[in-house]
Amino acid sequence: MKSKNTQLDKDAIKYVEGVVRCAGSSFYWSMRCLSKNKRLAMYAIYAFCREVDDLVDDAGNIEEKISGLNLWRDEIKFLYEGCPSNEVSRALLNPVREFNLHKEDFNAVIDGMEMDASEIVRISDMEELNLYCDRVASAVGRLSIKVFGLGEDIGKALAFSQGQALQLTNILRDINEDAQCNRLYIPNDLLISYGIINKNLDAILIDPAFEEVCRDIANIAENHFYRADELVAQCEAKLIRPAIMMMEIYRRIFIRLKRRGWKKLSHPVDLGKFHKILIACRYGIL
Repeated sequence: MKSKNTQLDKDAIKYVEGVVRCAGSSFYWSMRCLSKNKRLAMYAIYAFCREVDDLVDDAGNIEEKISGLNLWRDEIKFLYEGCPSNEVSRALLNPVREFNLHKEDFNAVIDGMEMDASEIVRISDMEELNLYCDRVASAVGRLSIKVFGLGEDIGKALAFSQGQALQLTNILRDINEDAQCNRLYIPNDLLISYGIINKNLDAILIDPAFEEVCRDIANIAENHFYRADELVAQCEAKLIRPAIMMMEIYRRIFIRLKRRGWKKLSHPVDLGKFHKILIACRYGIL
C-alpha cells in the first residue's frame, strides 16, 4: 500500500509540473527560485487554478460549467478530509498539511470562476470588481504567502494589494479578447459616470469616453502597485522572491499598457519569454 501511494504522489507531481510547463506563463519562471517543497506546492496551486479556469473557458453551456465547478467544490472537501481523488488534489495534499493552506481560499477561487461562467459577464460596480479580483487573484495570493512563510497580517495585506494590481492589469490588457467572449469587467457604474450608457459591447469599446474609464481603472491598479511595493519593503526579500518577480513582470506589462493607451485595444501588449527570463534572473537572486 505504501509503494502504491508513493507512486500516486509521483504521478500527481508529474502531472502538475506538466501543467505549469505547458502553460508557458510567467509563473514558471517566478517559482524556479523556491525550495523543492515550496515549488511543488506552488505548482499544485497553479494547476488547480488552471483546471478551474479552463473548465469555465472551455466550450459548454453554463449548466455544464456550474456542474464542473461543483465537482471541484466536492474535490476540495475530499482534499481536506484526506482522500483526494484526482492528480491535482493529490498533489495538493502534502502542501495543505505542510503549509496550513486554508480551504476557504480554494473555494474563493472556485467562486470567482463561477462569476466568469455566465454567457454574458458584466460587473455592476467597483464593489463587485473588488470581490472578483479578490476571488480570482488575492485568494491565490493568500495561498501563496502561506507557502512562502510570510506572517499572517502582512501576508494577507500583500496578497490583497498585489492580487488587485495584477488582476486589474489582466483586465486592462484583455479587454478586446474578453469582449470577443461577451465579457466586460469594467464596472457599469463607472461607465455610466462617463456617460456611456449603451448596452452594446462593441459600441462601449469605441466610445470616446471609454479611454478615460480605463485610465481610472489604471490609476486604481497603480495605487495597488504602490501599496504592494510598500509592503514588500517590510518583508524579508528572500521569502517573497516569486511574488516580487511576478509583480515586476506585471508592472512592465502595466507600463506598456499605459504607453499604448486604450484607443487601439486590438494591439496586444505582453512580455516575451526572454524578458521574463531576464526579470527572473534579476529578481531571483536578491
